[in-house]
Amino acid sequence: MLYTLIRQEILTLMMSARFPAAVIITLLLVVANTIVLIDEHKNRVASYSQQEKVHHEKAVAAETYSQLELFVERPPNPLSLFSAGLDKRIGTTVEISHGTVPTISSVSARNLENPYLNLFSQIDLVSIFQVVLSLLALLFAYDAIAGDWESGTLRLVISHPVRRGAILFGKYIAAMICLLLPVLMSLLMVMLQLSLASSIQLGTTDFLRIGGIVATTIVYLSVFYLIGLLISTMTRRTATSLMLCMFLWVVLVLVYPNWSRFTLNPVGDMRAERQSANQQIDQIWEEADREEQRFLANSPLEGEPPRFNIGYSGSSFSADRKYGFNMTKVNESSEPFIPHFQNYQAFIGATHIRAAEKIGLIAEQRWARTTIRQATWDERLMKFSPASLYTFATSAWVGTDLNGMLDFIDTVQTYRQTLIDYLRDKDAFASRLWFASDQGTVDWWDLPRFRFALTNVSENAQRALADVSLLFLINMVLFTVTFLIFVKVEV
Repeated sequence: MLYTLIRQEILTLMMSARFPAAVIITLLLVVANTIVLIDEHKNRVASYSQQEKVHHEKAVAAETYSQLELFVERPPNPLSLFSAGLDKRIGTTVEISHGTVPTISSVSARNLENPYLNLFSQIDLVSIFQVVLSLLALLFAYDAIAGDWESGTLRLVISHPVRRGAILFGKYIAAMICLLLPVLMSLLMVMLQLSLASSIQLGTTDFLRIGGIVATTIVYLSVFYLIGLLISTMTRRTATSLMLCMFLWVVLVLVYPNWSRFTLNPVGDMRAERQSANQQIDQIWEEADREEQRFLANSPLEGEPPRFNIGYSGSSFSADRKYGFNMTKVNESSEPFIPHFQNYQAFIGATHIRAAEKIGLIAEQRWARTTIRQATWDERLMKFSPASLYTFATSAWVGTDLNGMLDFIDTVQTYRQTLIDYLRDKDAFASRLWFASDQGTVDWWDLPRFRFALTNVSENAQRALADVSLLFLINMVLFTVTFLIFVKVEV
């Protein structure tokens, strides 16, 4: 009997105008937008390659170790066309320096493309599913019970030896099959387009992530269908049910996810945290300055740092000591002081590294207590909407969520330590090549290259699990409530 109910419901839905409309709308939106997204990704890959080349050329152009200007670039995520998340909201370029520990605030948006093109943003595929398919799910459900009630079909069906739970379950399964058909058809077209795109290369783990997105989409659509089914069960008129469904759709999909971010601030004013962090950073630099003064008190170097009284020709010192210098020729009268100057450079380099480590720890704690805390609270508030849960879950699957951005920062910090180890192995801080090229220039042939890859798919699954579980729990609650109401209703 259940099979008969499901087959009958599927035939009824497919013969209605809603099903072909859902297929056509979904296919047109997804396929057309995928063409735009693939072209945009191609441009991003070309820009990334060009940036990488520029960064490398600038690095190897340094004649001394202290002149090294090193930047790393976050590679484009090919799966961001499914769920962009924070991928395009956060910059891609980070400067690497032994005297600074990079944080997420260090990421800049240096770009070789026309920046005004960013005004014309593209919609990722998940956004289409989030908005369009949730609306279609409600349109499939608003008259599932109320329509049968008005037409008298429900009384006829119940007069047969069939359980009411089977009626609800049959309608649910049939509707989900009809909703999944346009989703799977559009995804099949997307995969065909991706296979023809030379700029996108997907591996086995990428297909697993896409599978996770599909599973999350099924659970998400189920939530909205069950919302419509619940409303249809509680009302006896399709017009009333339709109006309530449209109202809830606007609130849950369009209004609340945006309203919650700007109207609620449970963490309060965080200026005190920032002021305290800034004071601690100032104290660290003051201590570094005192250590420098104690070192110079026992050094034969004369004059004021960083130049002292060493005579040379070549580039001058930068005012903030961020970038180094290149003495192309040292005066003979200054040669006796060069060993002491080398000791000073080794000391000040080690001092700045220690200070940077302390400041980096304070900066991370400040971000955890302020910006990250605020973002976490905003995320929790937004999760009262199934649409937001869906967005967070899918971005976690593809690595474009906040954790994915923090993975990049962790990799950058590891690379910075690799660079410091490289300089120490070369004894660069204490060498003449740190500041002078009069006896030769630095050969950067073995300079470590930066590589960043997405975390493993199991980690993505763990990050998405909480949001997917909440969506699944909402499904269980909605179906249970709908069933309890339906079994007690008089026909």
